[in-house]
Amino acid sequence: MATVLLVRHGRTSANEAGILAGSAPGTVLDSRGIEQAQALAEILAGYEVSAIIASPLERTMQTAEFLATSLVNNSGTALEISSEPALAECEYGDWTGRSLAELAQEEMWRAVQDHPASVVFPGTDGESMANMAQRAVGAIRRWNDLLGPDAVYVAVSHGDVIKAIIADALGMHLDLFQRIGADPCSVSVVNYTPSRPFVLSINGNGSDVRRHVRVAHKTKSDAPVGGGSGD
Repeated sequence: MATVLLVRHGRTSANEAGILAGSAPGTVLDSRGIEQAQALAEILAGYEVSAIIASPLERTMQTAEFLATSLVNNSGTALEISSEPALAECEYGDWTGRSLAELAQEEMWRAVQDHPASVVFPGTDGESMANMAQRAVGAIRRWNDLLGPDAVYVAVSHGDVIKAIIADALGMHLDLFQRIGADPCSVSVVNYTPSRPFVLSINGNGSDVRRHVRVAHKTKSDAPVGGGSGD
């Protein structure tokens, strides 16, 4: 029953300015993003995990580096960050680098909001939302198998990617994933059991991670009728 802590990267200047950074190189944490990553590292300090994996983009790697300095490897060795390309940001194609206010005037904007499963972003390198979701969910399930059923690990990624993983865990159609929140440096906790995932928290600040993981370790494949006893 592997448990993954899904962490979104800290804030960037593009986030603050309302720019869709996408996979463009050079997007790094701004001063607020650094504060957020440091604060999350302090909250999780000393917590034992099996691994840290991260999207290879600068802002996710930066965030992962802050966490790696405070988390502890449960095998007794130093934590190293594993780059996971399948957790990279969606390839927004010709939308990359444009302002969200401008993009909201595009005809495709409503499809992104209401029917994202149908969206393929324009341009030669534009990706479909469905492909992004498929590769991201596949990566998490692959790491679950690699690390084993008792693993607790951190995956640092991007807003839409995290929302897609959570939607899958909830059994939601991708068209509904815009209902999920994933703020900068937020933590969402998903426990994968042999029969189903359990979503234990969404868009949290990390302060309840230990409690949620304790609950995950007591969780069986069958959901407790009535809601269970919690911690």
